[in-house]
Amino acid sequence: MKKILFAASEAVPFIKTGGLADVVGSLPKYFDKEKYDVRVMLPKYMCMKEEWKEKLSYHTHFYMDLNWRKQYVGILELEYDGITFYFIDNEYYFNGFAPYGDMYADIEKFAFFSKAVLSALPVIGFRPDIIHCHDWQAGLIPVYLDNFRYGDEYYRGIKTIMTIHNLKFQGTWDTKRVRDITGLPQYYFAPDKLEAYKDANYLKGGIVYADRITTVSNSYAEEIKTPFYGEKLEGLMNARSNCLSGIVNGIDYEDYDPATDTHIEKNYTCDSFRREKIKNKIALQKELNLEQDHHIIMLGIVSRLTDQKGFDLIAYVMDELCQDAVQIVALGTGDEKYENMFRHFAWKYPGKVSANIYYSEALSHKIYASCDAFLMPSLFEPCGLSQLMSLRYGTVPIVRETGGLKDTVEPYNEYEKTGTGFSFMNYNAHEMLATIRYAERIYYDKKRDWNKIVERGMNQDFSWKNSAKQYEELYDGI
Repeated sequence: MKKILFAASEAVPFIKTGGLADVVGSLPKYFDKEKYDVRVMLPKYMCMKEEWKEKLSYHTHFYMDLNWRKQYVGILELEYDGITFYFIDNEYYFNGFAPYGDMYADIEKFAFFSKAVLSALPVIGFRPDIIHCHDWQAGLIPVYLDNFRYGDEYYRGIKTIMTIHNLKFQGTWDTKRVRDITGLPQYYFAPDKLEAYKDANYLKGGIVYADRITTVSNSYAEEIKTPFYGEKLEGLMNARSNCLSGIVNGIDYEDYDPATDTHIEKNYTCDSFRREKIKNKIALQKELNLEQDHHIIMLGIVSRLTDQKGFDLIAYVMDELCQDAVQIVALGTGDEKYENMFRHFAWKYPGKVSANIYYSEALSHKIYASCDAFLMPSLFEPCGLSQLMSLRYGTVPIVRETGGLKDTVEPYNEYEKTGTGFSFMNYNAHEMLATIRYAERIYYDKKRDWNKIVERGMNQDFSWKNSAKQYEELYDGI
C-alpha cells in the first residue's frame, strides 16, 4: 500500500479560488483504494464556511520553530468522501477574508505551512512514501525535506512530486527576508537552488528539489521549456526535462453531469440533447432578458476576466462580433477594464449580450448546459477546465491551440467529419473572429454536422479516472 500526501493551499469543497482547488479536492478519491492511501493537508482558513469548520475534529497540536519565531501548529481532521483531510491551524497566519492576501504576508504564511506539513507527519502517525506538492504555496516542502533529512532519520526516503498548475505564479520575495522567515541555511539561496534573478523563488525551490515535476497537460509541459511560456524558468525546465511530464486534469463527472444536474432547467444525455438541450437555452434567455429565439447561436464565457484568458482579443472584435446573429453570455470577475467592456456591450446590445460580473456556480452550470458554443481564446492555458465542462454538456468549445486546450479539443474537419470543437492557432483577434464565424456557418448551414460535433464531444472521457491512472503510474515509477 503506497501512502501519498497531497499538500496544497486550497481544495473543494472547503476553499476555492481557482482550478487548483478542483484538482486537489477531486483527484484523491479516484485512486485505487486497495493500493493507495491518499490523504490531503490544507491550511485551516478563518474564511472557510462555518459548516465545514464545525465538522473538523481536533487531532493534536505542538509548537514549531520558524527561524527565531515559535509558532503554534494545530492539526484538525475530517473524513470527506472517503478521504482524510488534515487542516493546519494557526490563526495568526490563516485569518483574513480570503486565502491569499498581500504577497509579503503570503510568503511567510506558506513558509509556515510548508514546514508545518513536514513537522506534523510524526505526530499524526502517517508517514507518506510520496508528498505531492501543488503550486508555489507548497514549493518549500521539497526544500525543507532536503534540510530535515540531514538531522532526522524519519524523513529519509520520502519522495516528492511538484505539480505546476500555472507557472506564472511563483512566490518570489527578497532573498534576505525569505532567509529570515524560513530559517533555511545560506546554502539554499544560490542561483542553482532557491534564488532566481536576485530574489528567492518558492516554486523554483520546489522544482529543483522535487523528485518528479508534473504539469497539467502535455502541451504545457513542452511549452514551458520555451521563453514565451517559461516565465524566466525555461532554462530550469529544460535542465529538469527528464523528470518533467504532463498529465491532463479531469473534471468530476458526478458534479458535472447534464443527466442529473440540479442547477439546470432540463436534464439531457448524449441521446436526448437534440430535443432537450434547447429547453435550457430558452430558459436562460428568459432568465437573462435575452431575445427569446432558440434558433440563434449562443456563445458562453465563464472565466476570470484577465489578459491570460484572451479578453484583449474579445474586446478588440466585440463590436464586430455583435453584428452577427449571435448571443453572448459572460460570467466572471477580473480586470476592471474587461468587466466594464462587457457591461458596455450589454448596454449597447440589450437582448444580445448578457454581462454577469460576479461568480455563481448555478449560473455557470446553466451556461454550460444552455449555450451552443463556448469561447476560450487563452494566451496560455496550462490545462483549463471550462472546455472539459463544455464538452461534457454538449457545448462546442472554440479555443486557441495552446496548453491543455490543444490537448483536449480536437479541431473540426468538415471533410473527414472529425473533431470536437473549433480552434485557431495565432494569438490574433481576427483569426479568432474568423474561427467563430466558421463555427456560426456550420451551426446555421450544416446542423447535422454540428450535432455530430456535439455528440463526439459528449462521448469524450475527461473524468478524473483517466488522470488518476496516469498519476498511479507516476507514483509507482518513482
